[in-house]
Amino acid sequence: MGEASKMVSVEEALEILLNVAQRLPPVTVPLHVALGKILAQDVAAPDPLPPYPASIKDGYAVVASDGPGEYPVITESRAGDDAIDVTVTPGTIAYVTTGGPIPNGADAVVQVEDTLLVDSAVGGPKRVRVLKQVAQGLDIRPVGSDIAKGDVVLKSGDHLGAAEIGLLATVGIISVKVYPTPKIAVLSTGDELVEPTNESLNRGQIRDSNRAMLLAAAVQQHCEVVDLGIAHDSEEEIETIFDRAFSSGIDILLTSGGVSMGDRDFVKPLLEKRGKLHFHKVCMKPGKPITFAEIPCGSTESKAGKKILAFGLPGNPVSCLVCFHLFVVPTIRRLSGWIHPHLPRVHARLKHSVKADRVRPEFHRATVRWEFTKGAETSGFVAESTGHQISSRLLSMKSANALLELLPTGNSIPAGTSVVAIIISDIIGFSGTHKLPSSVTVPSTQQSYVRDVITGKSNGSESRVAILTVSDTVASGAGPDRSGPRAVSVVNSSSEKLGGATVIATAVVPDEIPKIKELLEKWSDVDKMDLIITLGGTGFTPRDVTPEATKQVIHKETPGLLYVMMQESLKVTPFAMLSRSAAGIRGSTLIINMPGNPNAVAECMEALLPALKHALKQVKGDKREKHPNHVPHAQAVGPTGNDTWERSYKLAADVAQETGCSCSH
Repeated sequence: MGEASKMVSVEEALEILLNVAQRLPPVTVPLHVALGKILAQDVAAPDPLPPYPASIKDGYAVVASDGPGEYPVITESRAGDDAIDVTVTPGTIAYVTTGGPIPNGADAVVQVEDTLLVDSAVGGPKRVRVLKQVAQGLDIRPVGSDIAKGDVVLKSGDHLGAAEIGLLATVGIISVKVYPTPKIAVLSTGDELVEPTNESLNRGQIRDSNRAMLLAAAVQQHCEVVDLGIAHDSEEEIETIFDRAFSSGIDILLTSGGVSMGDRDFVKPLLEKRGKLHFHKVCMKPGKPITFAEIPCGSTESKAGKKILAFGLPGNPVSCLVCFHLFVVPTIRRLSGWIHPHLPRVHARLKHSVKADRVRPEFHRATVRWEFTKGAETSGFVAESTGHQISSRLLSMKSANALLELLPTGNSIPAGTSVVAIIISDIIGFSGTHKLPSSVTVPSTQQSYVRDVITGKSNGSESRVAILTVSDTVASGAGPDRSGPRAVSVVNSSSEKLGGATVIATAVVPDEIPKIKELLEKWSDVDKMDLIITLGGTGFTPRDVTPEATKQVIHKETPGLLYVMMQESLKVTPFAMLSRSAAGIRGSTLIINMPGNPNAVAECMEALLPALKHALKQVKGDKREKHPNHVPHAQAVGPTGNDTWERSYKLAADVAQETGCSCSH
C-alpha cells in the first residue's frame, strides 16, 4: 500500500484529488443548456455593438452648433427603425427613442425634458423648442462603444451565469463548447441496511439514509446519477456491482460504509485491487476513514484512457456528507472545468462558545448568517452551532450551511471569536442575488438527472414508477425542481398502499412535445415502467403541452382518474378547473399528468391512492384483482333476485334484461 497507508491532512488529500482529477472532454451544447457550465472556448464578437450610432435617451437628434431655438421635426427614428434616407441639416431636428439610430447629420441628442412642444400650423410639421445648449456627441453611443468587432467577450474557463448567457446571445452564439458535469454512481454497503420504504425494522436493521442523501447531494451539483442500491457485506456481491458500475460510463463512484478496519470491510481492498489507492485515512473529524482510489477503465475508441475516481466514504451519515462537501464537490468542479474548485470561505464570529477536539482538526457543523446591527463595527457573519456533533447524528447537518474549521487545541473557543467557515450552502440573510459563488451548473434537457438501477434488482417492489418533471425553467437550470423530489417522496412513502411501488427513474425535460413523447415512449416500451407521473405543463399558457404529448402516446384514456384529481384539487383552489391534464394507458404502463405545484402533487396522489394499486394490477392484466370493498355476486342478490350490479345496469341503461356481467372488478 506504501504511501497510501499513512494518514494525510485535509490539505494533502485535496492536493492529491485535484492533481488526479482532470477536466472532462468538452462538449458542444445549445445555449439554453449552457447555464452554469464552464466555457471551453474563447468567444469573440463577429460585429460591433451597437452596430450603428444609437441614442441613449428619448429626445431629439440635433446639430449641436444650432443651440437653443425652435425647429421643425423632419423625421422619427425609433428602435428597430433606421430612418433611412433622412438627413438632419442645420435648422432641423429628428425625434429619437432610446436605442434608436441617430439620423445622418445629427451629432447630439437633447433629452425630451429639455424641450417644449409648440403649437404648429394645421398640416405643417411638428415644431419643438430646444431649451438647452448641448455638446457634440452628447447622449450618443458610437458604433462599437460597448463591444468592438473582434473583441473577446468571454474566455475559456469563464463560468456561464445569466449575464454570460446574455452576452453569448448578443454576439449571435446559439451553441457553445463547455465542460460537462460528471456522471456519478452511488452505492450503500452493509448487512444492517434496508430500504427506507420498510415500515418496521428487525433487530439489527437500520434504514439506508446515505444513498438517498448522496444521490440528492450529487443532483444538487447537477450531475447525472446512477443508483446502485444496497450491497451486503459480501466481497463477491460488491465486486460484481463494481464491475457493472465501472462499465456503465460513470466518472465518479461513491460508496458509503465498508472502509474502516473491520473483517467485513471490503470496499478499500477491492478498490486497491482494481486501481491505485491514493489514501485511506485523513486527519479530520468527522470523516477519518475516507478512501480515494483511481480506477482505470478499458479503452474504447471514444473514451481511451478514461479513469474513474472512486471515493469510499464513511458509513456514519454526518461523516459521509462532510466528506462529500470537502472532497467530492471540489472534484466534481475540477472535472467540470472550474479553475478554482475549492469551496468559498468566510470569517464568522461564534454566537456561542464551542469546544475543539484535542487530536484532529474538526469541521463543526454550523449555520452562518449575516447579522445587521447598529454600527458597522458589529455587522458581519455570525456562526451558530447546530448542536451535538456526534458523527451518527444527521440532525447536526440539518440547516447547516457551513463547516467551521477548528484547530485541534482541545480548548473551549469563546463566543465572539472569529473562525473560518467553509460555505456549503446559501448563506442565511442574503437574497438569491447575493450568494457567494456556488456550483450552479445546469442539467442537460432529457438527461438532467436519471437514477437507474443497474444491478438488475427490483428491491422486491412490484410496481416500477418513473417521475417526469416538465419545465423549461428547471430544464434550463434557471430554477430548482421542487415537484420532482416531492413526488418521489410521496410515492415512496405510499409504497405499501401502492402494492410495493418504488420510484426507479426521474428526469426533467423542457416544455417540448417531441422530448416529452420520447421519454414517455422509452419508459413505457423499453424500460417497462408500470406507472409514469408527469409534473407540470398542464395549464393554459402556450408552452403548456404535456397533455398534447401524452395523448399522442397513450392507447386508452382513463378519464375517471382525472375526475377524482379535479374534485380533490377544487377543494383547495378554484383555479384547479384550469387543468388540462391527460391520463391513459400505453401497453402495460399507466401514465398520469399532474400539476407542477409540489403541494398539488401530494393532493392528487392522496386522491388516487384508494384505487391506484387496483388500477396498476388491472393494467398488468390481472382481472381477478378485487377492490377491498368488492361484494361478490353471490352475496349481492337482493329481494327481487337481481344483484346490485344488475339493478344498477338496468337503471343506467334502461334495458329490460342484462346480457352479461357488468362487473369489471
